[in-house]
Amino acid sequence: MTQQELLAIKQRFGIIGLSPLLNRDIEIAVQVARTDLSVLITGESGVGKEHFPKIIHAFSARKHGAYFAVNCGAIPEGTIDSELFGHEKGAFTDAKSEHKGYFEIADGGTLFLDEVGELPLQTQVRLLRVLETGEYLRMGSSTVRKTNVRVVAATNLNMRQAIEDGRFREDLFYRLNTVEIRVPALRERKEDIPLLFRKFAIDFCNRYQMPPLSLNEEATRLLQNSYWRGNIRQLKNLAEQIAVIELDHQINADTLRKYLPAEENRQEIVLRNPSQQTGKDYSHELGILYNMVMQNRKELEELRQMLQNGRNHEITKSRDLENRIPASIDIAPSREAEEILPIEEDSLLIEDGERERIKRALELSGGNRKIAAEKVGLSERTLYRKIKEYGL
Repeated sequence: MTQQELLAIKQRFGIIGLSPLLNRDIEIAVQVARTDLSVLITGESGVGKEHFPKIIHAFSARKHGAYFAVNCGAIPEGTIDSELFGHEKGAFTDAKSEHKGYFEIADGGTLFLDEVGELPLQTQVRLLRVLETGEYLRMGSSTVRKTNVRVVAATNLNMRQAIEDGRFREDLFYRLNTVEIRVPALRERKEDIPLLFRKFAIDFCNRYQMPPLSLNEEATRLLQNSYWRGNIRQLKNLAEQIAVIELDHQINADTLRKYLPAEENRQEIVLRNPSQQTGKDYSHELGILYNMVMQNRKELEELRQMLQNGRNHEITKSRDLENRIPASIDIAPSREAEEILPIEEDSLLIEDGERERIKRALELSGGNRKIAAEKVGLSERTLYRKIKEYGL
C-alpha cells in the first residue's frame, strides 16, 4: 500500500499517526476486508479499536450493507440474547411483540461486537453456532433462522487468561480470532503523541474560541515519556483541560505536570534513565511494577498499623484475663490460630486496597463509572458489582 493510499484512509476515518505499527494494522484491515474471515481486534482501552471494523466494512464486498456496532459490556446480561438474536412475542414477561435482533437486521452486512469478552457463557454458545453455521434461534422460538453476517469483534481483555479462568470459551476464541489486529498502546507510538495532542488542542481551542496551544521542547519530551494508561482518550482529555483552564497557552513541562496523574510524573523520571543507559525500552515492565508499588504502599502501611494496634489491644486484654485465670489452665495460643492470622491479614489488605483504588478512581472521574473502570482496569459490569460489594 502506498503512502498516499494510507494517508487517504487515515483522513477518511479520522486516524492520526505515522507509527509503523499503526500503518501495519491499517494494511491488515484493508487486506482482510476482501474476505469474510472473522477478525478479533485487541488492545488496551482507549487506543482506537473502533476505527478498524469501519475500515474492514468499507473495503469489503458488504460495504453497501448494514453496519452495526454493539457494546456487549453495556447491555444487561438478561437482555443480551434478545438484542443479538431477537425474541418472539411472549418469550418473557416484557415481550409485548416480536423483536428482531442484530443478526437479523444486519443480514448481508457487518456486525461489530465491542467488548466481546464480557458476553455471558450462554450467549457465547449461541454466538459460536452463528459463526459456524449461520443459524440461530430467536428467544421463545424453535424455528431455525439463517443469517449472512460478517462479525468483527474487539476486546481489551487478556483472552488467554479469560479462557483459563473459565470466563470465555476457547472454541469461540479461535473462531473469532481467525485474524487478529493488535492496536498498539499510545506509549508504543511515542512519535504520534505530539501530533495527536496538537490535533486535539486545535480542535478544542477552536471550539472554545481560545488562542492556539503550543508546547516547548521539554514539555513535548514529558508528553512522550509519560505512560498514558488511558491512551488516546486520556491524552484528549488532557488537551481539553489545558485549553480551557490555562490562560497562558505557551505550555512548559511544569504546567503540563499539573495535569498528569502523580504516578505518571514519577514514572516519567523512573523510566527515562534505564532506557538511555542501556538502549533498551523497559517502560512497560517498570511502569506496571512502579504503579503497583506506589498505589499500594501507603494503604498497606496504614492497614498494617491498624492491625498491629488492634493486636496490641487484644494482647493487653488477654494479659488482664490471664491474671484472673487459675494457673492450672493453659491459655497459650494454639498453633492453628497463629497460622490463620497472616491469611486473614493478607485478605484484608487485598480487599481494602482494591476498595480504596475504586473509591479514588470514582472521585477522580467525578462518579463516571466508565472512566473509573478504565482507571482501575475493570469492566463496567465488574466495577458495578464491586461498588455494590464495597458499599461505595
